[in-house]
Amino acid sequence: MLKPVVQEEPTGCGIASVANILGKSYAEMKAIANAMGIYAADKALWSDTQYVRRLLSHSGVDTSADEIPFESWSKLPDMALLSIKHHQDAGKSFWHWVVFQRDENQAFVLDSASYLPSNIRSDFDEMKPEWYIEVRRDESVSKRFSYRP
Repeated sequence: MLKPVVQEEPTGCGIASVANILGKSYAEMKAIANAMGIYAADKALWSDTQYVRRLLSHSGVDTSADEIPFESWSKLPDMALLSIKHHQDAGKSFWHWVVFQRDENQAFVLDSASYLPSNIRSDFDEMKPEWYIEVRRDESVSKRFSYRP
């Protein structure tokens, strides 16, 4: 059964999303990120895609080179990092990271926000993605996801 990682810091959604993809705990992923000079307190973590890309690449996970505009849930790849809750602060874009997963024709989102009643979401109409990064999974990543409601 899939147990989503919940972010332990208000700005730790990028670290938690990567932990969800890699099957690591928040503490494990935070230690890896910190060793790479990536910290949840750095607002760039949720306003720049290079940090999550570096964390995934460090673990051998390939991602799309560019951010791909969101068109519909049905057009998403089987796994993607989604940017939701877009907002501007001093002219700079910020967002919240979540992980989209499709498994055997079932789709869901792993949302690491600590205030949610469930971190496994299927309320797609409530989420408003702007764009996504495709996560190209190998067998080790694919084994991580086996959600059954």
